[in-house]
Amino acid sequence: MTGSAVRLSPEVAEAIREGRAVVALETSLVAQGLPPPRNLEAALACEEAVRARGAVPAATAVIGGELRAGLERNELELLADPAATVVKLSSRDLGWALAAGALGATTVAGAVRISALAGIRFMATGGIGGVHRARFGHPEDQSADLVELSRSPVAVFCAGAKMILDIPATLERLESLAVPVLGYRCDEFPAFYSAAGGRPVPARVDSPAAVARSLAAGWAAGSAGAVVAVVPPEELLGAAGIVAQALDESADEQGPAATPAALARIAELTGGRSVDVNVKVVVNNAAVAAECAVAWALASRPASPLRGVVS
Repeated sequence: MTGSAVRLSPEVAEAIREGRAVVALETSLVAQGLPPPRNLEAALACEEAVRARGAVPAATAVIGGELRAGLERNELELLADPAATVVKLSSRDLGWALAAGALGATTVAGAVRISALAGIRFMATGGIGGVHRARFGHPEDQSADLVELSRSPVAVFCAGAKMILDIPATLERLESLAVPVLGYRCDEFPAFYSAAGGRPVPARVDSPAAVARSLAAGWAAGSAGAVVAVVPPEELLGAAGIVAQALDESADEQGPAATPAALARIAELTGGRSVDVNVKVVVNNAAVAAECAVAWALASRPASPLRGVVS
């Protein structure tokens, strides 16, 4: 796949052309996941964290009938504007959104698809979607993030899966889809608000160079996407009970509205503390993704022994 289907910002296009590190970012967090003004603050902080570590940020969206990778500040401001009509776009939604000329923010799945089309291998988010808990929802309701990861050669850096989900079932589904899961400096799969997700990661990696080597080898062996789980820099105290209450109280919400409704209720129950944690988590994940993307880009240069297996 090439970048011809995606309109790249000049900065992103130049970085890809020169083989420099690029980190894609999803924007549903900006349009639907966080309240203003924290949504725009998070978006800008992620971009700053990526640049500070030597990589180029590429926020993804659908704007004006085009797939986009790399947005200007005014475009991020538009996505963050509560008065704007911004639709939430998974990978399945990109076609009709393009045809309709919709303004759309990307989920993880949408951002991964755009990244793959653009030739971007690294993407950062807060937490991936997964399998919903049987107690609070429908276990057959499984996020398209998982399937898209099995199709697109993009590494997603996240604080594990969102705590509102069934963590063990999500890991089982990733295994069934043959999606590698790496724990970055951790042995246990995080649950977004907590470092303790209750299940071990299949493999641990302790440095950006080790992540780059693992991803390069996986892609050379035919893997598509990968999950790189990063421990949250701050945990939400009492998260398990708060999440259970929020899920009980938002049980009527289904489909794309379910996760934003649960997260909004968690924010209410914590007096906004969950929003603070959310922002810190996504910025930290973007920083780690940038460090690993830089290591991968350096290893991909002609003098490197990895040349030829990461292209």
